Amino acid sequence: MEDKIEIIVRYSETDQMSFVYHGNYVKYFEIGRIAWLKKLGISYKQMENDGMLLPVIDVKVNFRKPALFDDKLVLLTKLKQIPSYMIEFEYSILRDNELITKGYTKLVFLNSKTNKPIRCPKFILDKIVLDK
Repeated sequence: MEDKIEIIVRYSETDQMSFVYHGNYVKYFEIGRIAWLKKLGISYKQMENDGMLLPVIDVKVNFRKPALFDDKLVLLTKLKQIPSYMIEFEYSILRDNELITKGYTKLVFLNSKTNKPIRCPKFILDKIVLDK
């Protein structure tokens, strides 16, 4: 499953060179993940309330061209594979249908009380399988 959202680059997201500051791409990826989960009917906030955390343990960003203030970007978020203890996403950021940035994140499912890894909950797996 792939989710698609639009992002308009805000002035505060740019650096002295008028490029989107590199750290903001990780924030864009987070926006994409949360939207992806929401599209499946999964609330990130509810998962946390239920005692589950999803910390990022790996992130990669490949910059091809800079994004600039007021650019209209399209962020594509895609599940890389069926999750187990970890869930992996791939991202593509496009401007005018041209790929300008690619990215990847890996997150681990954790029990918030023990901070120990747990398997991806069945309710998430069921929604992923239904959506395919």
